[in-house]
Amino acid sequence: MLNNIGLPGILLIAVVVLVLFGRGKISSLMGEVGKGITSFKKGIKEGSEEIDQDASEMAKDVTPETDKDKV
Repeated sequence: MLNNIGLPGILLIAVVVLVLFGRGKISSLMGEVGKGITSFKKGIKEGSEEIDQDASEMAKDVTPETDKDKV
């Protein structure tokens, strides 16, 4: 059913949405979507940095000390 929408169908849907909700409402909605995407990307970046930091802490030298090392 949705395979045959095409460009004219998408334009018609966009016009209907614009008429129903108005330009201001759609503009504010897109602003919120943009903020959500930015927040999501920031969270992904912070999560990957945290994983890298944890991995670097686990990769520290853990060889046991011997009597030669203590001297």
